[in-house]
Amino acid sequence: MSNNIKGKVVLITGASSGLGAETARHLVKEGAKVVLGARRLDRLKELAAELSLGEDAVFQLDVTDRNQLQSFADHAVNTQGRIDVLLNNAGLMPHSPLERLKVDEWDRMIDVNLKGVMYGIAAALPQMIAQKSGHIINTSSVAGHLVRPGGVVYSATKHAVRVISEGLRQEVKPYNIRSTIISPGAVKTELPDHITEADVAAGVKDFYENVAIPADSFARCVVFAINQPDDVDINEILFRPTAQQV
Repeated sequence: MSNNIKGKVVLITGASSGLGAETARHLVKEGAKVVLGARRLDRLKELAAELSLGEDAVFQLDVTDRNQLQSFADHAVNTQGRIDVLLNNAGLMPHSPLERLKVDEWDRMIDVNLKGVMYGIAAALPQMIAQKSGHIINTSSVAGHLVRPGGVVYSATKHAVRVISEGLRQEVKPYNIRSTIISPGAVKTELPDHITEADVAAGVKDFYENVAIPADSFARCVVFAINQPDDVDINEILFRPTAQQV
């Protein structure tokens, strides 16, 4: 397959660790110009140094702030001239049963997992429409396809991301914009560390230790979707570890 990644400007949210950081590594190897966004500036700078990227490749970002996401997109256009791909990757997974009323955590998941994706789309879409090209990749989850006890709100946010992504796919056809939803199963990231309920955290961490696969599994899916010829639109990728039953 020919390289349809080289030279593309790719914005990644949640780029300081896990899926985002590993995807940045893969895309840089393919010749992409990545712009890294996340809250942890020190981690971003370390990643940029590892990948031999300049200062313009780093942007401190809280995806719950719409203005910051707009500034992130504007920064990419000002420094790189365009936005070819936006990977909405930032996410949180503080599982807990509803009866424990962790309402603040529910709000945070909605703000990061759902509003963060919507704000990212709002920031990048006008530029892509003006270019008559672009690719928006949203990170959902296996949990966006099914619900299990303790993960209700997380599943709700990830299902909503799928709904928004499908609506986006239909609406942006006149502008030659592609859209992809990637729904991973158990992948080794910091997501289980967000769980504050000790019993729930123990169960999830035990599950991840037994079945989770490396983050490069996700990164390879991103590379595959972007690398397709411009007339091929990979709309959804759902994958799990081979050992994961549900």
